[in-house]
Amino acid sequence: MSLSRRVFSAVAVIAAICLSSLAAAEDPDQLATNSDRAAAERVLGPQWKELLRRAGMIFSGTVLSTTAAELRTDRAVPAVELSFRVERAIAGVNPGQVLTIREWAGAWSGLRPMRPGDRFLLFLYPPSRLGLTSPVGGSQGQIRLDATGQNVVDRKPEVPLGMADRPLPSLAASAHEARQVTLAQLERAIRGARGE
Repeated sequence: MSLSRRVFSAVAVIAAICLSSLAAAEDPDQLATNSDRAAAERVLGPQWKELLRRAGMIFSGTVLSTTAAELRTDRAVPAVELSFRVERAIAGVNPGQVLTIREWAGAWSGLRPMRPGDRFLLFLYPPSRLGLTSPVGGSQGQIRLDATGQNVVDRKPEVPLGMADRPLPSLAASAHEARQVTLAQLERAIRGARGE
């Protein structure tokens, strides 16, 4: 092979590598992944990957029922029993499954209310030896979805004490951003972070 052919081959290989790198940088799937991670951080908070690591069950579903219950051990433990229809199974559950969980009544009282028909994306701890579980990080692991179950609903911003009657545009802006996040974006970010 002549010198000019070897130089031409080397230049062609370098050009192909550069073009494929440029194409990868412009890949819409890669951009979507970055967008999905940003959406997850906006909705779940900066420590969202820790939320995933601590969760034993991650799914979106519809609340079917909530009832008071009592666990019998050496003494009675007040609990709330919740049933969900799993719509999108991400970890630890199956799609279409009717999942019934028990939560200590004291933990339940500090969470967003869940009523039959409500839809949520939930990050639940693995059940304890008593069979109790709750959302990871309290209300952080309890993301309300709209009636279609496809979009994050505005979260009520935490208003600092004594500021309830003052407008807080930065909090309103973050609520507006959360409204634009879809369940599909969050699911892609979660699955990507879990290496699926």
